Amino acid sequence: MQAQQLIQTLKKASLALYDEREAEQIALLTAAHLAGLGDNTAPLRVDPVREWPIDEELLQTTTQRLASSEPMQYILGQTDFFGRIFEVDPRVLIPRPETEELVDRIRRAERGAKRILDIGTGSGCIAISLALELPTAAVTALDLSPEALEVARRNAERLQARIDFRQGDALQELEQLFEPASFDVIVSNPPYVPASDRKQMHRNVLEHEPALALFVPDEDPLRFYRAIAQAGQRLLTNGGMLYFEIYHALADEMIRLVESLGYREVVVHHDLQDKPRMLCGRKATR
Repeated sequence: MQAQQLIQTLKKASLALYDEREAEQIALLTAAHLAGLGDNTAPLRVDPVREWPIDEELLQTTTQRLASSEPMQYILGQTDFFGRIFEVDPRVLIPRPETEELVDRIRRAERGAKRILDIGTGSGCIAISLALELPTAAVTALDLSPEALEVARRNAERLQARIDFRQGDALQELEQLFEPASFDVIVSNPPYVPASDRKQMHRNVLEHEPALALFVPDEDPLRFYRAIAQAGQRLLTNGGMLYFEIYHALADEMIRLVESLGYREVVVHHDLQDKPRMLCGRKATR
């Protein structure tokens, strides 16, 4: 099949859900994988009339999955995060670009950190990236879901990152799982989307990504942040740093919450879309 024909077939399946530009990008990357090129889309763009041996049954299945709103990353079984390829499937959230920004901020600010805890690790993208970018730090990763931890462990093994994986409930067990002053940095991208905001989300998220990792009750949308920040007062070393990815609509509430729990130098940073997305705060030195 010619490259341009393959791309147009895949693009047509994506247009029901995505705009023209995004559908084109999805089609191009998916076509590269079907052609056995991995993430290298250049040969398809440089020579659009070149014929590629494509498995017709696989192409049909892929177009059907795209048309049904299944995310491209789940179809391919992988995604790029911070310059590395991570395995993903419906047991874990697909890492977002704004989470890369959080990792980059920690990477630049915490080069002296010796012990880091990632809470709600999912695919392991934050913990693994930090372990590889800050090789002198010992990184621990926690998740409630044993299924998510299975994916994260595979990613760590393939990317050769040394991570201490733990299973546990961030709302109930943090202070029982770890000794006081165990970490210099705690980072978390916990569930934060209020349940009432479901109606604003695309089908590809609602119908395919794990709701457990996305949504929180409307009556207490900051429940994970509160539990983690409270535990952080015991688990962080003096002067240790707390980092969160946050829901942009609740940035002011987050600042008040974290400051009320005794953190200092609380700052919210905007992402590349100019939305308040990252919060950091320092445990006061005693």
